[in-house]
Amino acid sequence: MSTENALDEATEVLQQLGLKEYEAKCFVGLSRLSTGTAKQLSEITDVPRTRVYDAVRVLEAQGLVEIQHSSPQRFRAVPLEEATETLRDQYESRVKRLGEALRSAGDIEREEEDPVQEVWALSGSDAIANRSNQLISGADEEVVLVLGDDSLLTDDLIDAVERLEDEVDVLVGAVNESLEAQIHRVLPGVTTFVSGLEWLRPQPNSEDELAIGRLLLVDRSNVLVSTILSDTREEQAIFGGGFRNGLIVIAQRLLSQGLFPGRDPRED
Repeated sequence: MSTENALDEATEVLQQLGLKEYEAKCFVGLSRLSTGTAKQLSEITDVPRTRVYDAVRVLEAQGLVEIQHSSPQRFRAVPLEEATETLRDQYESRVKRLGEALRSAGDIEREEEDPVQEVWALSGSDAIANRSNQLISGADEEVVLVLGDDSLLTDDLIDAVERLEDEVDVLVGAVNESLEAQIHRVLPGVTTFVSGLEWLRPQPNSEDELAIGRLLLVDRSNVLVSTILSDTREEQAIFGGGFRNGLIVIAQRLLSQGLFPGRDPRED
């Protein structure tokens, strides 16, 4: 990553964490200097000099910048480890406040809904991973999961599987032997298998831009299927619940007939 790209990315992430543009630029600029004046900071960040003072005052109030009251004033960023910890604390505090506020707001009374026909779409790897882990964590009897990409074998997924009660039957499959070996290594107590469905694997010289990301069936009543775009790595999913849901019926038949050709891992 080039220096310019790294600076742009750092500034963008800081804005996502709640800083305004000039505040983010000033903090990134100061993180590259031992100390700096408003004039120096303006020159390397393209933030107007008069706005540097405002931005630095906000950063100081948040514990991210220190000010030396000399003439001219000099500024410096707190150490990187300290800054990231402060930002993490602030972010987690905002998320906690958001949760408390939404819970306090309460529900609007809704009409009775039929849960049988629930089929929903979800985008973004983080959101899909969180939903998958939530479904796994709520399993009472059985989890069957097939991974189509090694990037999906995350620490959070491993933790969700490891926290399951002993009575929950867990089967984790992979699209190839290499990925199965990785799964078996990090989850030695789980039954693993290589999927027998050829269409799960990326096809060589194929013009299809989609590959299966994950197939998840929990307690034979909740299913999640995701795909990954080969160029952007964007993940999209559909999920549903309900014993009479058509999506569930299809998933059950695939898992019982297609995923385990010639044998059922449960019989090992």
